[in-house]
Amino acid sequence: MKIYDTKTAPTPRRVRIFLAEKGIDMEYVQVDLAKGENLSPEMRAKNPIGKIPILELDDGTCVSESDAICTYFEALHPQPSLMGTLPLEKAIISQWQRQVEMGLFMQVGMCFQHTSGYFKDRMTPVPEFGKEAGKNAAKFMSLLNKRLAESPFIAGDKFSIADITALCAIDFARVVDIRINPEHEHLLRWHAEVSARPSAKA
Repeated sequence: MKIYDTKTAPTPRRVRIFLAEKGIDMEYVQVDLAKGENLSPEMRAKNPIGKIPILELDDGTCVSESDAICTYFEALHPQPSLMGTLPLEKAIISQWQRQVEMGLFMQVGMCFQHTSGYFKDRMTPVPEFGKEAGKNAAKFMSLLNKRLAESPFIAGDKFSIADITALCAIDFARVVDIRINPEHEHLLRWHAEVSARPSAKA
């Protein structure tokens, strides 16, 4: 099996960190987003919406969406658990994963797409929308700081996929000049700790 990946993009990084945490070796095939390689007929046959990452199994079956790919590997390799084991634990992690994805990860992505002009050859940027998305991302970081004042990790006592998603969003946010507020001591503590994990270099 192999994963179509873009080393500089935040979404594929989520999968690389997830697999690194589980100690799963993988073949990664680099796709150049700037050149639009992800939009080629070959890649659209693997994922019609032309997004990366894509997991391709040995029989040719393709799975796209980082969350779906991670869910697949969580089922195959349940330990160490990154999505929970008991019903309530699974629900809490899923809750935070969804909130971080919608409130932070997607907001950073929209800010980048609509203010940088990086994809202006394939979309119509709306700068004001991008700026608003950036403000939303900053607000969500404030929420995370409050959450991390009472919990070592975002979804509780254990490192989870929610932490991976938040780390990738916050690191990528620097591209659009969104950074952790120096007064957010709990978020800064968390960021230093999760960044020090070996998987963060994946």
